[in-house]
Amino acid sequence: MTLIEHLQLACRQRLLRTLDVQFALMVAGEHQPALMLAAALVSRDAGEGHVCLPLELLHPDEMFDGRHPELSQAIWQAAGSPTNWHHLLSESSAVSDGSHGTPLVLQQQRLYLHRMWQSEGQVVEFIHRQQQPLPVDDAALRMTLDRYFGQQPEDWQKIAAAVAITRRVAVISGGPGTGKTTTVAKLLACLIELYPGSPRIELAAPTGKAAARLTESLGKTLQQLALDDAVLKRFPAEATTLHRLLGALPGSQRMRYHAGNPLHLDVLVVDEASMVDLPMLANLIAALPPQARIIFLGDRDQLASVEAGAVLGDICRCAEFGYSPARAAELARLTGCEVTGNEEQAAPPVRDAICLLRKSYRFTESSGIGQLAMAVNAGDVKRADAVFGGEFSDIRRHGLSSSEEYQQLLNDCAAGYRDYLSRLAAGDSPADVLSAFGRFQLLCALREGPFGVSGLNERIETTLRQAGLIRRGTLANGKWYVGRPVMIARNDRLLGLFNGDIGIAMLDGEQALKVFFPLPDGSIKAVQPSRLPPHDTAYAMTVHKSQGSEFEHTLMVLPNQVMPVLTRELVYTGITRAKRQLTLYADTRVFNSAVKKRTQRRSGLMERL
Repeated sequence: MTLIEHLQLACRQRLLRTLDVQFALMVAGEHQPALMLAAALVSRDAGEGHVCLPLELLHPDEMFDGRHPELSQAIWQAAGSPTNWHHLLSESSAVSDGSHGTPLVLQQQRLYLHRMWQSEGQVVEFIHRQQQPLPVDDAALRMTLDRYFGQQPEDWQKIAAAVAITRRVAVISGGPGTGKTTTVAKLLACLIELYPGSPRIELAAPTGKAAARLTESLGKTLQQLALDDAVLKRFPAEATTLHRLLGALPGSQRMRYHAGNPLHLDVLVVDEASMVDLPMLANLIAALPPQARIIFLGDRDQLASVEAGAVLGDICRCAEFGYSPARAAELARLTGCEVTGNEEQAAPPVRDAICLLRKSYRFTESSGIGQLAMAVNAGDVKRADAVFGGEFSDIRRHGLSSSEEYQQLLNDCAAGYRDYLSRLAAGDSPADVLSAFGRFQLLCALREGPFGVSGLNERIETTLRQAGLIRRGTLANGKWYVGRPVMIARNDRLLGLFNGDIGIAMLDGEQALKVFFPLPDGSIKAVQPSRLPPHDTAYAMTVHKSQGSEFEHTLMVLPNQVMPVLTRELVYTGITRAKRQLTLYADTRVFNSAVKKRTQRRSGLMERL
């Protein structure tokens, strides 16, 4: 068999995509088999979220994660058993160092698709360019910070505000309950007071759901802070999505705002930054005007973006160097807090623009959810097992190896959703029904199969119908019924509905079936089912889709066998969606395997920084 035939066999086994093979043929043609193989693998890696392919992984033992040794060896031999990859790639006209346009770029020992190399370079250049300290009035800043944050010897929220106010680019990372929204509300109030020229502030997030949550949580925080009206009215009314902010053009990769037509803003806050992929970040920074500040908020330990890169995680790795001595002294002077520096000569400058929030105000030592999240984050399966074995009332664990346990999972879901359906039957308002639905949520690692979103949505509907809680309708081939929850799968700006928005089918005042959605400003929108953009039933959703959301009670289910998708970050993200109660259905072996496995997103960002 030729190499192309072997690669097509890998496609049939879903180890490669047809796109990968077609790209490899375009780049190399059949007369350069080694280059064809490298092109196919770097394309596949980009599809799996990697930014580059280290040359050391171009080896039969590393191909397909070592899971298909016979096919890997056959492919390798058909490619001519290449050894000196750096020389082979450097000699190809399809590969360059980026100085001229080629499909592939070789930098040091990493192979990139040209677009990924270019995006990564844009981010590195931007971060390096923006590391100069901003001039501030130390006395005025100290007084303003003291007024908003108080005076404590250790206050990472206050330090984070000082970091962001004194740099054009700042990264604030913290787990759930560490006060990211409170921090950004107070630091923006400080900026408004310190710079009375009415800075134009914009709030953005990667998804409509995350933007709505930022709008809601910031609104509640501002009410609690009791700010002066003159300050309050200069806050933006609501957050938007990054796509909408940049003016993404339908059916195109192009944006309305770019380097030649920059955004009209002075301060940009990007929430849920762990979800921002590398190409989107490159588009965003290209559209920033020269004077703009940008503040990234997120949790570095959550799942990375669906698309390529793990930018927030990569940047936050630089925080491990600690602050430079001069920066530590500055932050201590501005905040009155104890901040220590680290004399590390090789540390990247961006370390001085990062702050990790370390104290959770939601999860205390008596919280099983908090203790479990810390154990998972540390990859400590023994500690996680001890937490489950402790006397915490807010976590429960069940196995998932028998049909009885699977039925118990369905029964638990039916019990969790009973409240909103009972309120619906009792004639409660749409706002109350939506609020009740949002208190419980089933999260899955997979989309398909009996442990995935599609399979569980179907089985939960059956369980609820058998319990008399829902009745199948006849509208739209019986798909619609009173009480059906749906999640929007594609943005629809005309309707004002965005990917991740959740609504519930209910009867309006004229007994017509409508789908009611909560909006960021607290109002409710009713839409005819036939007008909705693509959507799915939402009793179950993926952990990926749940990012940016919180639920009083989260039930998470893992499949009954080890899979590549099951990682520490996925489990941590699912656990930390729970505010009051977590129920886990998982085989112990599968859970432990996931906790031990970190998500590996290959990039050169850290090294280039």
